[in-house]
Amino acid sequence: MNKIYIKTWGCQMNETDSFMIRKILETNTKYKHTNEYKKANILILNTCSVREKAQEKLFHQLGRWKKLKMLNSNIIIAVGGCVANQEGEKIYKRAPYVDIIFGTQTIHLLPNMIEERIKKNKIIVNIKFKGLKKFNYFSNKKHINPKSYVTIMEGCNKKCSFCVVPTTRGKEINRSFKEIILEIKQIVKKKIHEITLLGQNVSSYFYLDKKNKKKYNFTNLLYKISKIKEIKRIRFITSHPKDFNNEVINAYKNIPKLVDFLHLPIQSGSNKILKLMKRGYNIERYKKIIYKLLKIRPNMQFSSDFIIGFPGETKKDFNDTIKIITEINFDSSFSFIYSKRPNTIANKLIDNISLKEKKKRLYEVQKIIFNQTIQWNRRMIGTIQKILVEEKNKNKTGTLIGKTESNRTVHFKGFNDLIGKIILVKITKMKKKYFKGKIVS
Repeated sequence: MNKIYIKTWGCQMNETDSFMIRKILETNTKYKHTNEYKKANILILNTCSVREKAQEKLFHQLGRWKKLKMLNSNIIIAVGGCVANQEGEKIYKRAPYVDIIFGTQTIHLLPNMIEERIKKNKIIVNIKFKGLKKFNYFSNKKHINPKSYVTIMEGCNKKCSFCVVPTTRGKEINRSFKEIILEIKQIVKKKIHEITLLGQNVSSYFYLDKKNKKKYNFTNLLYKISKIKEIKRIRFITSHPKDFNNEVINAYKNIPKLVDFLHLPIQSGSNKILKLMKRGYNIERYKKIIYKLLKIRPNMQFSSDFIIGFPGETKKDFNDTIKIITEINFDSSFSFIYSKRPNTIANKLIDNISLKEKKKRLYEVQKIIFNQTIQWNRRMIGTIQKILVEEKNKNKTGTLIGKTESNRTVHFKGFNDLIGKIILVKITKMKKKYFKGKIVS
């Protein structure tokens, strides 16, 4: 069959890694990608370990694939991503039908691992931290719309008490400044006009060029990218409030290509809880960042992350979180009940909040933010938005689909030659999952 199937869980970094896995295998082996797992003879699971029970979710999926392997012993099952880095050979001990276990920084070695597995018929495990060598093997060939993700760094040095990322992704490693710019200059030739910079903590990006002894930080990168004329929009995820300094804030004053939307994780509205989380900032510091940005960009919108029911969170601490949510008026969020993660400091804290109470608090947070999102949506009616035209609407002839700076989907009538361009569209109607608009001449 010579087909590969990839199932991905987790963040945009994992999605990008999976795309990279696909291209590395298609470029360096005889295998081609398929969206139908029953047609594949190589099944790859790219995992995430941020939430609790990630291991159980993994083994449930492997159990389903085991049935396929019982029918065809030549099927190869490979497990990668953060759970692979976290559990290593423990995965094989519980699921001995797994053939390959690879890490977040060894995906470029997959062609060799597959070949070795076929020849030697033995379990292959390689979860070592290899730096950013995988980018040397990656051909960023195909794009289906005028947007692209570019990884600028991996790993994290922050060691927040709840977070497993430093264990599963390793310490911060920053890609070469020149390499990043070169990649962007290459992909804009494929009519890419929006770039999203990726990393566990992009605002801490730092690279020392040993040849010319020049130092490059995150803002240097933003300014350099902004000078590439083909790039019309710049986004980035994720940044850390501790590293979100005045240089980054002032970039919003000087770089119009930075969108009026920012995802800046706060995690909690309580200073006590932030200290237990070892986040390295307080609420006052976070609010200063927001209000400085709003002074520069009054129309800017924000999203954030919230961990609900962290050990020691009292009703007052929770109310402080509600207070910051309504004060900042977040446009959207990722909110979760606290999950105990292995090898983290918080794992040793006494968790004295019942699951019932955690669920109640999570529901309250999500309800408030959902209502805020609806209000932000309603405010858009009648406004003129900058839209990056992404594709034609396959379900309605003569209609195009594009995105606002705040990632809202808009449908409007137009010709296909507008795809890839940024145009002005007046928002006329709000539907359940998208807006309708009309091009402003």
